[in-house]
Amino acid sequence: MVALHTTIAIVLVIALIVRVRIDPVISLVLGSLYLGLASGVGFVGTIEAITTGFGGIMAEVGLLIGFGVLIGSLLHSTGAFRRLVGLLVQRVGSGRLPYALTSMLAVVMPSIYVDVQVVLAAPVARSASPFIGRIGLPVLASALGCGIFAGYVFVIPGLAAISIAGLLDIRLGDWLVYGVVIGLITALVSTLLMRLLFAAGGFWNAETDEELDEAMAEQEAADRDYLTGEAESAHEALARSESEATAAEAAQGVRRLPLAVLMLPILVPLLLIAFGAFAELGGWSNSLIAFLGDANAALFIGLLGAYGLSRASAGLERTNEAMEDGFHTTGEILLITGVGGSLGAVIEATGLDAVLGDLFRADEGAPVVLSILLAWFIAAVLHLAIGSVSVAAITAAGIIAPILDSLTVSPIVIGLAIASGAMFALQVNSNFFWMFKSLLGLSTKGTLKTLTLVTSVASVVSLPLVMAAALVL
Repeated sequence: MVALHTTIAIVLVIALIVRVRIDPVISLVLGSLYLGLASGVGFVGTIEAITTGFGGIMAEVGLLIGFGVLIGSLLHSTGAFRRLVGLLVQRVGSGRLPYALTSMLAVVMPSIYVDVQVVLAAPVARSASPFIGRIGLPVLASALGCGIFAGYVFVIPGLAAISIAGLLDIRLGDWLVYGVVIGLITALVSTLLMRLLFAAGGFWNAETDEELDEAMAEQEAADRDYLTGEAESAHEALARSESEATAAEAAQGVRRLPLAVLMLPILVPLLLIAFGAFAELGGWSNSLIAFLGDANAALFIGLLGAYGLSRASAGLERTNEAMEDGFHTTGEILLITGVGGSLGAVIEATGLDAVLGDLFRADEGAPVVLSILLAWFIAAVLHLAIGSVSVAAITAAGIIAPILDSLTVSPIVIGLAIASGAMFALQVNSNFFWMFKSLLGLSTKGTLKTLTLVTSVASVVSLPLVMAAALVL
């Protein structure tokens, strides 16, 4: 009966989000209440499980999420990410641009929320697409979507990655190395496969797959001029765009600091976390190294740096606005993450861990492979139903966390499998889908051919990489 009530609770959450369009926070709490009461946990026990589950996950990842979002918001105010994307377009050349773009989004940009990433990168993808050729737009759109979500689920401080690690009690330093490698390889291989698909011909039809507004059409015409020599060259156009952006920033009172300096609040925390993890593995860690390598301390150091750089570059007023924006985003994310932890705590209180332990445990054959596939499948089904990568990842981790001790697989491998499944087939029930469609000038059909397909490809590509990680963990 416990398994039945758990299934009903998850279906209830999905139905409330998808059909009734109730906010995920309310839906998850209602699902938790139903499960606790229906499974015999009782009124008091259910409320205790919800509150302790919320507090437990907040203790694990609350500060990490808050610090990560604020760092991204502050650096956004300095224009650092826009400059980074612009520099990328100018330096790598059109042939390598899709791979450079997806790599940057996967490895460098996860500190900022996915909605902000697509707002920053979509104009670059549109304006650079004519320089690649006829299939430039679908290739760059796919690279953009894949890079954003590979970073979001695999790479610290991507919010889904932090949430999964927190729910499964995985040290971020341990997750970091495997997440970066799997996330980067997934983004690159998926982008290559999509490019080969579009290059084969016949799959992309600009007339039905693109949906330009007037402003975008004018930009397309200008870009064609650049390519045919009727106007300035592509590099001159990009340089002019950068010059205009510099003038606009100067008019707004933004002081341009060196880009390498502006990236330090992202790079320094990652290096500190990695250094602390390697020091512990090597047996030469001490209290100072452990303190600096702690993810909370490292990200707070990054936040201090981002705040100082924002004050120096954008001024006090814009810095305060960036902080307010970051607090607003953080609150929403923390609530969803926290109630995801609540659902996991209620599941644990019902005693479902024994049932799931039997499901995940294989007597013969390949128990590791079976466990990975089940974790991937649970996350993928939840994402298809709910339409939110983060909610699917959090819910899947909450379901599996209670039985981790009974598995023969490393928690990191299970977490990576959840991450892999959680980005499967991002489609029409996601708000991001429609934002992506509008910003890139695609039709619904074109968005399905790019964003939905590339996240499906990336999810499948990353699965054998997770299995390979299981060989060394």
